[in-house]
Amino acid sequence: MSDTTVLLPFQPDSMSTAQLAAVSFLARYSGPTHALYAFQLREWFTWCEVHGLDPLVGVQRAHVELYIRGLSERGLMDSSVVTMMHGVRGFFRFAYIDGLIGSDPAVYARLPEVHRDESRTHGLDRLELIRFLQVSQNITVHHGALAFLLGINALRASEAAAVRIEDYSDTMRGYRVLHLVGKGNKPATARHADPRTEHYDRAKGNRDRHAVHFLTAYVAGV
Repeated sequence: MSDTTVLLPFQPDSMSTAQLAAVSFLARYSGPTHALYAFQLREWFTWCEVHGLDPLVGVQRAHVELYIRGLSERGLMDSSVVTMMHGVRGFFRFAYIDGLIGSDPAVYARLPEVHRDESRTHGLDRLELIRFLQVSQNITVHHGALAFLLGINALRASEAAAVRIEDYSDTMRGYRVLHLVGKGNKPATARHADPRTEHYDRAKGNRDRHAVHFLTAYVAGV
């Protein structure tokens, strides 16, 4: 069974046009992006089922805008609403390109405007970083290790959340190194900026492989 089928439980021999379009769209992606877009399409498919709509055929721009309004009414921030629509908009765009629909109902659907004040985007200063690391140690060992990956190793949130035990078990020239998948699904190897590794060792416990449960800590909030 393919990864796409697991994320979107459709049987290949009985797919509807909408399901075929979803699987075809998701096949373009892998890793965290694949998982994110699959989640976004599940939300769209569920909304359409509740409202008696086919998720693809016959959808109008008004339907898409009602869905967008519904996301806002659920309490999502404007930036989160825009993010939630990435997979849905891609789904319709490629369904149109593939000739499955005559027009793209999402292309002109109005999204919330997200204004970013770059002047207010600052990193943590030295004292804030120390406090961030100290507080994280008092939550769980997983929060503590995740905080060091974010604050000291400067990993992106998705990179840190995806780290597995075997990814940081190697040494190179006397240093512990971390193997990770960076932006664009490109593999990379980085030396631990923090020479102390007890945070990671406590998080993995007696296990030698598989997830360290950083994702659980990240979703819960560091």
